[in-house]
Amino acid sequence: MSRFAVVLFNLGGPDSLEAIEPFLKNLFSDKNIFKIPFVQKFAANIIAKRRAPIVQGEYKMIGGKSPIGYWTEIQRSKLEESLRKIYNSIDVFTCMRYWHPMTEEVAPKVSAGNYDKILLLPLYPQYSKTTTFSSFQEWKRIYKGDKSKLIYINEFYKNEIYIKAVNERIDQALSRMSPENRNKTQLVFSAHGTPLSLVKKGDPYSQQIKETVELVMKNRKNSNAYHLCYQSKVGPVKWLEPSTETMIKSLAEQGKKHMLIIPISFVSDHVETHYELDIEYREIAHNANVEYYSVIKGLNDLDTFVESLKSLTVDAINK
Repeated sequence: MSRFAVVLFNLGGPDSLEAIEPFLKNLFSDKNIFKIPFVQKFAANIIAKRRAPIVQGEYKMIGGKSPIGYWTEIQRSKLEESLRKIYNSIDVFTCMRYWHPMTEEVAPKVSAGNYDKILLLPLYPQYSKTTTFSSFQEWKRIYKGDKSKLIYINEFYKNEIYIKAVNERIDQALSRMSPENRNKTQLVFSAHGTPLSLVKKGDPYSQQIKETVELVMKNRKNSNAYHLCYQSKVGPVKWLEPSTETMIKSLAEQGKKHMLIIPISFVSDHVETHYELDIEYREIAHNANVEYYSVIKGLNDLDTFVESLKSLTVDAINK
């Protein structure tokens, strides 16, 4: 009887206010995100120490910890339960990049599991050096098992069930509005930004984000006017534009004052959705006299999203 493992990769997030500084240290130590030659660890320590008090203030406003671990565990559990209806022996693991359970904790367990196939499935729909590549690189560094058993899934933004899941969340949000307001609501897709230098080096992320939005809108027959923008800029270098803040202000100036914000690069709620979009940018919208501002729920525990992960897993194992 064949034995299978699925490893779900995600960013991870601090599970307490005390975990914020070490989490940031891990994040800034990743050369795929911030490359500081010769003094990476030293610089990461300083940046983490300086930013931690600011970031703690943000987390205090959303419950004192990141919800990403909670939602990823639910996704893991539901996916495992669903897959075990098909396969007699399959285990699903969570592997976080910057907080527990981290690669050095998960890889040895998987290596010792005597699996016939190990599917590596990042919970990043689009591929980027800063996310999927970074997670895979760390896995390759630590995993000591038979590498011929590994199956890599680089991205899944074209998966029809995933697109259906995004639209399910959009429809749920629109259904709470009056028909009149629903028709004039602007769909504002907000993706996590990256430095423009990454795009120039061939990182496919920004193009895949655009394709994702087009697939979502095609699936819903272009039901509303829509826009794409980018959030979470850090540092002085040029990032993908327009920014979400600029987009909100620009639409308001044009008299388009009903906005539904759709986080399109995330599959679960975390600080970028709960604080940045739902608190910080809500205030920007309020100051711009936006009449209706709402952020859709993350895919979180949505059965349709779990079904998309299941389809990706089954297809990869069968191949």
